[in-house]
Amino acid sequence: MAGVQDHRLAVAVSNAGGLGSLPGAMLSLDVLKAELTQLSAKTDKNYNVNFFCHTPPLFSEAREATWRTALKPFYDELGLDLNNIPSGPGRTPFTHETADVLEAFRPPVVSFHFGLPAADLLARVRGWGSKIISSATTLQEALWLESQGVDAVIAQGLEAGGHRGHFLDHDLTHQMGTFALLPHIVQAVKIPVIAAGGIADAAGVKAALALGAAAVQVGTAYLLCDEATTSPVHRAALKSANARHTALTNLFTGRPARGIVNRLMRELSEGGGAISSKAPEFPLATGAIAPLRAAAEKAGSGDFSPLWSGQNATGCREIGAAALTLSLGMR
Repeated sequence: MAGVQDHRLAVAVSNAGGLGSLPGAMLSLDVLKAELTQLSAKTDKNYNVNFFCHTPPLFSEAREATWRTALKPFYDELGLDLNNIPSGPGRTPFTHETADVLEAFRPPVVSFHFGLPAADLLARVRGWGSKIISSATTLQEALWLESQGVDAVIAQGLEAGGHRGHFLDHDLTHQMGTFALLPHIVQAVKIPVIAAGGIADAAGVKAALALGAAAVQVGTAYLLCDEATTSPVHRAALKSANARHTALTNLFTGRPARGIVNRLMRELSEGGGAISSKAPEFPLATGAIAPLRAAAEKAGSGDFSPLWSGQNATGCREIGAAALTLSLGMR
């Protein structure tokens, strides 16, 4: 939920009996400390802090030039200078500097996306007594995570919104839907399995539990909640018929993530999909997209915005996050 929430949503969910989560991947160290200070002060319940574990890629001038050439018609249309792209907030992996901040708070749960951090970093987190969980998009990833000693594994189905958590296998044809993936992982591992993707109401929660999940993870349904920081154009898209059409795209960050199909995804798609060979590696694609997004959103358009959403947005409700949590039976 990076970019669409802060500590307020996490506090509301935890106080209602769920496990609220604070996304740390896009926060500077100072902001992370401030958010954790607020979070720990406003709840005495368990909470989770989530981080990415990607390896930052080497910058390629040639690939960046190809990317900017692909975006040039949009820059020209909006009257933007392609040679004046400011550096913006990226997606940073979990580091020792991050751990230094986190250690003072010793969160009950720390979760990771795109695998796990290095062994020494993982040992630090485990040494505080924090429970460790991570996302798996295939059975092989779940087995690998179990072998590394995680306390639980998240079975992230293909329906899930936002970034795919794959890290061992980047072939998207190997990705499975939640209710196909879940039984495979439940039968193969001895640790608890958390189901994620396409679960948006109490019936979905019950279905996942019936298939052996120990818990469920819900994201998209919270995007319209009062405490979410979801942008106006993103909220409008979620409430429209467009929310029924989502796709995996690498155009906004450089890595496959599911969002509501918009103009950028339609016009830069290749081979009928929304994956482009022109986009730089994650997270380098974000820099050149940022000015387009800002200009379009100022005019009330989401044409160039990452409108992250799972395939099932039917559970999105404009209510408080605590009320939504209670309605899901997530206690």
